[in-house]
Amino acid sequence: MTALIEVSPITDDDQAIAEALKEASIPTLMLSMIHMSGNSNLLDGDLRPHACIYNDMQGQMSEDEQATVRAKALEVIKAYRDGGCASGAPPSSETVHRMMSFLVAEDVPAEYTEMMLEELELDGVDHRAVNLGHVDKATRESLNVLVIGGGMSGILAAIRLEQAGIPYTVIEKNPAVGGTWFENRYPGCRVDVANHFYCYSFEPNHEWSEFFSQQPELQSYFEHCVEKYGIRDKFRFNTEVVAARFDDSSQQWHVSLRSEDSGDTEVTSTALISCVGQLNRPKLPDIDGIERFAGYQCHSANWNPDYDIRGRRVAVVGSGASAFQLVPAIAGQCEQLTVFQRSAPWMFENPHYHSEVGTGKKWCLEHLPYYARWYRFMLFWSSCDGLLPKLKIDPDWPHQERSINAYNDQVRSRNLDYLKRQVGDNEELLAKVTPNYVSGGKRMLQDNGSWLNALKRDNVELCTDGIASINTDGILTRDGRQIDVDVIVYATGFHANRFLWPMEIIGRNNTALSTQWGEAPEAYLGITAPNFPNLFCLYGPNTNLASGGNLIFHSECQIRYVMGCLKAMLEQQIASLEVKPSVTTAFNEKLQREISQMVWAHPSIENSWYRNSKGKVTTLSPWRLLDYWRWTKQPDLDDYIHVKKTEHLNQSAQA
Repeated sequence: MTALIEVSPITDDDQAIAEALKEASIPTLMLSMIHMSGNSNLLDGDLRPHACIYNDMQGQMSEDEQATVRAKALEVIKAYRDGGCASGAPPSSETVHRMMSFLVAEDVPAEYTEMMLEELELDGVDHRAVNLGHVDKATRESLNVLVIGGGMSGILAAIRLEQAGIPYTVIEKNPAVGGTWFENRYPGCRVDVANHFYCYSFEPNHEWSEFFSQQPELQSYFEHCVEKYGIRDKFRFNTEVVAARFDDSSQQWHVSLRSEDSGDTEVTSTALISCVGQLNRPKLPDIDGIERFAGYQCHSANWNPDYDIRGRRVAVVGSGASAFQLVPAIAGQCEQLTVFQRSAPWMFENPHYHSEVGTGKKWCLEHLPYYARWYRFMLFWSSCDGLLPKLKIDPDWPHQERSINAYNDQVRSRNLDYLKRQVGDNEELLAKVTPNYVSGGKRMLQDNGSWLNALKRDNVELCTDGIASINTDGILTRDGRQIDVDVIVYATGFHANRFLWPMEIIGRNNTALSTQWGEAPEAYLGITAPNFPNLFCLYGPNTNLASGGNLIFHSECQIRYVMGCLKAMLEQQIASLEVKPSVTTAFNEKLQREISQMVWAHPSIENSWYRNSKGKVTTLSPWRLLDYWRWTKQPDLDDYIHVKKTEHLNQSAQA
């Protein structure tokens, strides 16, 4: 495994360093000082963070406290620079645990230490890569893998397979990599997870231009990864997987492909890794007359950057995450913009949502030892495992009609106050933008004032009357009003509950995955399902994160588990692995018990893409990232039915 370069050496003068530190996250800076000096006395002093709050990178420390730390840090950095940029002794695991608690200003359970040590990579080694150097090349090359999808998780799978020396091909329906970050090009499209967390752990990016980067920069990051790790020639672009069938006699998958260049072909592979994601196939609303509209219409995921909307009358159907980004970006260009809202989204204030990353912040990330790693942990704790317990329903809480627990009630009040401050005395608009369900029950949106400022424009209307039908000239509302438009944009989400659709996946005993799953898909760890040997899903059922988590972290957990399965197959001469039904059932019963206690299952929630038509939550994970990380470190073969290669050959000979 390759050692990683953590930081660049410091050659700047004292004044340049002092200037850069003005943009430092002070709690993170304090931990970097410990790495530089090897002295952990800072952990015992009174100068410390007071709280870890999402979007506050200064730990609620006063300006005077921050200034004091900067002055101390400057001296430590100067000594580190003048000493040849040699760090002190690596902190012990006990010290790392103390550093975690210090950073987030609360007691972090000791069980997180192992995961954080892996994240820190104090030894400079990427421990999430699977090493197959002990397996001879011929054996490794006897196993071949087909990866479906070239987005974030498909690229990750390709990198890990390349490192392991396992033959593979990535099938991608688009002409380039990036998945959702290639397809979604609507104005304002950006990530909702802080970018210094939303990147591969082994490929940090210190040059993000914004804290929540826009689509072109995210697409460029994934293109960079493909180039850096030398995997582009393993991708087949403009090609779709139409169907896949598992052949018991050969213990292989036979996969039907459709390509713009070569037409219909068939390939075989030992294993399939689905990296198609949940938010992959755009969903148009079921509205009468949608085909009759004479103007231009598209789903937000199919936005045409060459189409000019300036001076046009535009309707945006939907007020979820995509519309939340799109509407403020185009409101000033349209003659008239009408937003059709089914239910109001909850939002919380994030003044950094459109902010650029300053040069000083970038300098800290690039030059200060382990600053980037601890900054990543602070983002993780405030938005993931530190938050998750607060999303659990308290059955004794007396105000279930408006909130799920005392903390949730405080959040509701704070978010309502934020709405009221922006809307002012416009009671009609306030009524329209106030959600009628508990806070956090649907996807929470981040706002820096752009959404409501757009809705308050003279040329923008928020329509909550509902759509009766669409006609040649525009939209007819349920109260009988005709709204003529030139353009309709459907920001109406995706077929999130139709996993691997529209591919036809046929497993053992002619079992169709679409039939087995129906509207209630279940997989063990969200990765693998009974009757489908050697089929692995990244971002499968119940693996979406609505607690603020990072899907890249989740995918890294999943691909390590998959690589562990492939490793076992190579080491033990296994032809196929199939998860036991009892294991899958037990896992999903436990999962649904946990889900039933979470905010997403609250009875006030309706019309959520988190649920299927019967109200069952099939998309979300209720687990701490720590638990999922632990469960996916390596597979337990006792969970699987495995067919040895010798058994398979004997069965084939008898047949």
